[in-house]
This record gives sequence, structure tokens and C-alpha cells, in this order.
Amino acid sequence: MSTSQEPATDVGPVRRFVTPGYTPKATTLGQLRQRIDSLDEQIVALLAERALCVRDATRFKRDAFQVAAPERQAAVFSRVRELATRHEADFPGLPDLVEATYRTLVGGFIAGEGRFFHETELIPSP
Repeated sequence: MSTSQEPATDVGPVRRFVTPGYTPKATTLGQLRQRIDSLDEQIVALLAERALCVRDATRFKRDAFQVAAPERQAAVFSRVRELATRHEADFPGLPDLVEATYRTLVGGFIAGEGRFFHETELIPSP
């Protein structure tokens, strides 16, 4: 098989991990891709739910600084990095990947929240 071809998805593996105790997740690449597709569906659904929470959070913020909430951002990045550290033995570098992903996500959510901010008005003080 040439390295320029896509891998076969319906046959067994052509390589094995030499790491003691490694547990395979599937017997074919096709099975793994189905699992990954299912996980992607769950991840996107969770991101959509998170987006709705971010949109609703707009109601609690007085100005653009509060929308950006730099202290909250730092806390989120630190927390997700720590969560990823628990799984780093299985995927070295996962904390860096998760933090970078969240930095991109949060940047996008803040941009969206900024747009929603302009669709709100202050509630007059009693």
C-alpha cells in the first residue's frame, strides 16, 4: 500500500502500540471514525448549549469590559487545562490542545456575545 492512499477503513490495524497496557478502542478504522463522528455530534450539541448560556449571560453585563471578562477567561483556561491534565497520560500534549481550543472558542463566544450585547438595553434602576 502506498502512503499516498487513504487508509482502509474495513480491515484490521497495520500497526500496534508497544506501550504496555494500551487498550484498543475498535477493531477497524471505520469503527473508530463512527465513534469520532458520534463524539463530534455530542461536542457540537454541547457547544450549542454553551452558546445559549453565553448569550443569556449578556443580560448580566453592563459594558464591553464585562463582556470580555478577562479574569473569567483566565479562570476558564486554567480550569480546562487542569481537566485535560488528568488525561495527558493517554494523549501527551492534551492540555495545550485543549487550552488552545478553548482560547479559540472563547474568542468566538465573546464576539457573539458582543453582538448580542447591542441587542440589549439597561434595565432602569428602581
